[in-house]
Amino acid sequence: MLTAIVGINWGDEGKGRMVDLLSADYQVIIRYQGGNNAGHTVINEKGKFILNLLPSGILRDNTVNVMGNGMVIDIEHLTNEIKMLQDKGININPENLKISDKAVICLPYHKQLDILEEDRLKDAKFGSTRRGIGPVYGDKYLKKAIRIHDLQDKALLRQKVESLSEWKDLLVHKGYGAAPIDREQFYQWLCHYGDVILPYICNTTIYLQQAIDKGGNLLFEAQLGALRDIDFGIYPYTTSSSTIAAYAPIGSGIPFKKIDYVVGIIKAYSSCVGEGPFTSELFGEQGELLRKAGAEYGAATGRPRRVGGIDLVASRYGCLMQGADVLAMTKLDVLSCFDQIPVCTAYEIDGERIDNFVTGSRLDKAKPVYQNLPGFNCDISHCRKPEDLPKAARAYIEFIEEAVQTPIKYVSVGANREDYIIMK
Repeated sequence: MLTAIVGINWGDEGKGRMVDLLSADYQVIIRYQGGNNAGHTVINEKGKFILNLLPSGILRDNTVNVMGNGMVIDIEHLTNEIKMLQDKGININPENLKISDKAVICLPYHKQLDILEEDRLKDAKFGSTRRGIGPVYGDKYLKKAIRIHDLQDKALLRQKVESLSEWKDLLVHKGYGAAPIDREQFYQWLCHYGDVILPYICNTTIYLQQAIDKGGNLLFEAQLGALRDIDFGIYPYTTSSSTIAAYAPIGSGIPFKKIDYVVGIIKAYSSCVGEGPFTSELFGEQGELLRKAGAEYGAATGRPRRVGGIDLVASRYGCLMQGADVLAMTKLDVLSCFDQIPVCTAYEIDGERIDNFVTGSRLDKAKPVYQNLPGFNCDISHCRKPEDLPKAARAYIEFIEEAVQTPIKYVSVGANREDYIIMK
């Protein structure tokens, strides 16, 4: 079974929490795109963990975790993340962590360029995490990148450092006016952190094919959500990679395989980090109430997230783009703070009601059409069966399910691993 766990909206839906839960039934967990520009928060019996690069399955003792070729990997950040987990007693070794030899390395000058460009844009900035993701994906497609396998050949690596530094200084130094790239420092950075991850380098195509041939179940973990996809999201306020389930086999190293099952992750309300259109956004007292109740602050950046009632127009579109077979709804317990739960059921654009998601300048003009549903106004964290939920909570789930035309199988009622309900 090849299963993908993907975000339906803008990201931060709670994918790490669901990967941690569902990974018990899978032998291999794979991250297939993105870098350390988003965080997956997991709380289980081992503690609380924020993972930026490592697959969330790394917290289970019986899984193999793969970082696929579709990722861009800051090897300094990865080294620190591995050490952080090891210091907390998590076992990480070449048997349970495999890093694709074809993945691209996010370099120090990529982060520098990200910062320089966001600062240049000022109020017109994209809301980048300033971690180099856009610049490194750009270099990947310009064929001007250093890949993980380059770490295995120090002589070739030094040649690439010289060639790339000369080229990149045309932008860093002569374009933005920053100091020239220090070639020796650049090379030593690659050697220092590269030597740490050398034992984990793997041809993931061969490894995953063998795992499939042995009957293994594979779980693909996406970063961010459908609305941040480079092609189908709210461009240009997107990430720089494909966040949709269809890309999972490609970004993992097995493009000749197809996903069997897609679990879409959707919050019981909406949240968004960064710039760009966010139609259902709540402001003032109502927005602050929801933000505090949901502890809505970015796992990777600490930035306060923008929040709003669940956006059914965007969510229906996200389910379609992801090809979601079922949904997992997270943070239903957070909505106990509302007497009446605001739900964005449609958009209004130039006086016209719109039920289908739009992009571009039309989305910039969209205003939310809100409907209030009865709140349940009580603690539901103890609920473990559908019948344990208050009637209003069950009615809310059914309303969302019908609106997005996708069945909701799992409902999270708390932050811990066991705080969930199987609805179907």
